[in-house]
Amino acid sequence: MKHDNNLNSMDFWQPEFDFLRRDDGTIIMRQKGELDDYLPTLADYLDNWANAVPERTWMARRHDGGEWQRITYAEARDKARAIGAALLELGLGPDRPLLILSENSLEHALLGAACFYVGVPYAPVSPAYSLVSQDHAKLKGVAEILAPGAIYADDGAAFDLACDAIADEGRVVINQRNVVDGAVSFDSLLEADPAPADLARAAVSSETVVKYLFTSGSTGSPKAVINTNGMICAMQASVRDCYRFLTVQPPVIVNWAPWNHTAAGNKVSYLVLTNGGTYYIDDGRPVPGKFDETLRNLREISCTWHFDVPVGWDMLAHALEEDETLARTFFAKLGMMFYAGAGMAQHTWDSLREAGRRATGREVLLATGLGATETAPFALACTEVQKRAGNVGVPALGLTLKLVPNGGKLEARLKGPTITPGYYRDPTTTAEAFDEEGFYRLGDALRPADPEDFSKGFFFDGRIAENFKLNTGTWVAVGAVRAGLVDAMAGLVKDAVIVGENASELGALLLLHDKALAMAPEERQEVLQDRLAAAAKASTGSASRVTRALALSEEPSFDRGEITEKGSLNQRAMRDHNAALIRQLYQGGEGVLTV
Repeated sequence: MKHDNNLNSMDFWQPEFDFLRRDDGTIIMRQKGELDDYLPTLADYLDNWANAVPERTWMARRHDGGEWQRITYAEARDKARAIGAALLELGLGPDRPLLILSENSLEHALLGAACFYVGVPYAPVSPAYSLVSQDHAKLKGVAEILAPGAIYADDGAAFDLACDAIADEGRVVINQRNVVDGAVSFDSLLEADPAPADLARAAVSSETVVKYLFTSGSTGSPKAVINTNGMICAMQASVRDCYRFLTVQPPVIVNWAPWNHTAAGNKVSYLVLTNGGTYYIDDGRPVPGKFDETLRNLREISCTWHFDVPVGWDMLAHALEEDETLARTFFAKLGMMFYAGAGMAQHTWDSLREAGRRATGREVLLATGLGATETAPFALACTEVQKRAGNVGVPALGLTLKLVPNGGKLEARLKGPTITPGYYRDPTTTAEAFDEEGFYRLGDALRPADPEDFSKGFFFDGRIAENFKLNTGTWVAVGAVRAGLVDAMAGLVKDAVIVGENASELGALLLLHDKALAMAPEERQEVLQDRLAAAAKASTGSASRVTRALALSEEPSFDRGEITEKGSLNQRAMRDHNAALIRQLYQGGEGVLTV
C-alpha cells in the first residue's frame, strides 16, 4: 500500500504480495518476506525492558481520581515474581487458571503479568457477567469450562454474589478491597518469596498458554479462545512491521477499552509491553457523564498511538473541534489514529482527518483493520490514506489470506503463527473452526477496494453468520433478540428482521401476523407501539433493546433466499434486500414505531 506524500513512508510498511488463483475462484494472498526475529514469550519482554529501562513507567492509573499512580518496569517484574510465586503456592497452574472478574486496574495488570511470568493461564471476563447479570448464567458457563483455581474480584463486597455463584471446593477468592471472610488479600500476594517464580519462569515457552479470552462469535455460546505466548508475540512482531514508528519512539497510550476483549487486552496492552512503552489506564468511557474523564486524560497525556471504538471517536471529534488546546496536545506526538469494533460514520472520519491537518499541517493517518479473538487479533491493516472510512487493509506479514467464494461473497480465512490453536476443552468446535487446509474460518466476507488490485485492501462485506455489532462494538445476538421481540408482540408478529449494524440502537422490520393485518391501521399502530415499548423496557442493554420498528410491506421471497428451507427468515438476505426500508426506519416518518 503506497502512502500519501504527507506521511513518512518509513513509519509504515510498504508490502508486496504473492498471489495464487485457483480454478474454483479461491484466491490465496500473502506478503513477501518473513517476520523479523522476536522474543518467544511475554516474560522475555518484561525482563528485557526491566533490565533496559527499569525506571520507565509501564502502567499508570489515577489514584482515587487524583494523581497518577505509576508502576515502573522494574517494579512490575518484582511484583510479578512475588505474585506469581503466591499464585503457585495457592495451587494454580496450567490446569488451574486464574479467573479475573474485575475491570482494568493496576492490580489486574500485575496479576496478568504474574501469570504469564510463571506460566499460569488467566481469563479476564466482562464485569457485567458478575455485576449486571441476575442469574450469573454466563459466569457459571465460563467457570464450568475453565475450572479455575482462584478468582480475582477487586471489591469483595461488590462481587460477593458472583463469587458465591461459582464457589467450589478449593477455589480461592482474592480481593483487593473489602476483603470478604475466607478470601485472600491482594496485598498479601506481594509478600511472597519470589524464588519459586524464578524456577517456574525457566519452564515458560512460546507454547505456554498466556490466557483464555471468551467469545460467543456467531453462535452465541461461549468459547474459551486459547492465547499462547507464541501467537501473541508473533502478532506483536507483525504490528511492529506494520507500524514501524513504534520502534523509534516507545508508545504512549491512554485507553479505556476492557482487557477482557482482545483489542485492548492483547493488541493495545502488549503493544505497550513489547515496545517498552507506557499505558495510562483511562477510567473514562465514551458515554455521557464519563467522557469528561477521557478528555481530562487526553489534555494531559500526548499519545503516540490512539485506539477507540467509533462512538468514542465521534465524541472526541466534537471535542477536538471545540478545544484547540486539547487538539494541540492530542496530535503533538500522535503517529496514527485507529478504530475498530464497528464501522465509522463518514462525518466522523472527515472531522478527525480535518482536525489532524488543522493541528499539525499534515495528514495524520486514520485507519482500521480486521481481526478476531482467534487471530490475537491483528490480521489485516490499512496504512494508506483513504478518502472514505472502511478499508480494513491487507493481510499482515506472516499471515496467509485465503478468499473462498461463498454465496456471491468472498469468505476470508487465515493461516499463520498468530492464529489460535483452538478452543479450550472444545475439540469439536476447534475442528469446525478450521478448513481442510488448516485455515481459520474468520466468518467475515471481504470485498476488494479494487477488484483488479487486491493490494489496495478490502472492505468488510458482512458476517457469514447473521450476528452483527452496534457502533459501540457490542455484539448483537440476533436470534435471541428476534425471539424475544416476537414473543413480546404476543401473536401480532410472525417474525422480525433485526437491524442496526454500525448504528447506536437496534431496529426491527416486522412480518405481521394475520391477526394484526385484520386490525384497523390506527388501532394496529397503537397496539404495536405499546408492545414495542414494553419489550424495550424489559430489555437489559443496547444489544437487546429494539427501539424502533416498521412493518414489512411485502412477503419475504424464497427465491431471493429470504426464507430458508426450514421456513425461517434469512436475516442477512432480508437486511441486504431491504436497505431502503432500513434507511426509512432510522430516518423516521410514517409508519415508524419508536420508543
